[in-house]
Amino acid sequence: MRAAVLLFPGSNRDGDVARALRRSGAEVSTAWHADTALPEGTDLAVLPGGFSYGDYLRCGAIAARAPIMDAVRAHAARGGLVLGICNGFQILCESGLLPGVLMRNANLRFICHRQSVRVERADTDFTRGYEKGQAIDICVAHGEGNYTADRETLARLEGEGLVAFRYSDGEGRVTEDANRNGSINSIAGIYSPKLNVLGLMPHPENFVDEIVGGTDGKAMFDAMVASRAA
Repeated sequence: MRAAVLLFPGSNRDGDVARALRRSGAEVSTAWHADTALPEGTDLAVLPGGFSYGDYLRCGAIAARAPIMDAVRAHAARGGLVLGICNGFQILCESGLLPGVLMRNANLRFICHRQSVRVERADTDFTRGYEKGQAIDICVAHGEGNYTADRETLARLEGEGLVAFRYSDGEGRVTEDANRNGSINSIAGIYSPKLNVLGLMPHPENFVDEIVGGTDGKAMFDAMVASRAA
């Protein structure tokens, strides 16, 4: 598995996600926002968290128009894997790779805490290490994580099984209290129609080592690496 971590001005979770990928056995390289191509042989393109371009205009709006994103769109069209975490999810939505938009949190405050999310399907290259319905313990850190989409888009996401994760309690129950940013239908992450592009607000890369308090995120990186193993 060869993974390319994209860097935009303001990215700050690139080191975390690169470390998580390497722990799972991936070869990791870096792609700069001004590049016009991904590194040769890239299997997975990762858009990390942070504050690309200082979150000016809308979160991810400027980064979505960076030269490297044309290469990411072409990679996805060929069936390559793309993962967007937090700000990366915002960029994927702004770039048209995923539908909907991430709005200000319902309470208009930045939130940062441990968060359980329920795995909605376990048959994708991102989630084969989990069980359907499993509640995994990871974390969130965002001010604009309130996922919103129009009725038609929401019906398609739900009807086609494209919701990846939902905010839940530790038992996997979807509750109002667990959905602190106010996302519609408690959506924490979604897939593209071909299931090769995943965007999610929580940070699995922060929970891959017991030394930081949990390892529930590691299975996602293990699954991605295994899906493209030689």
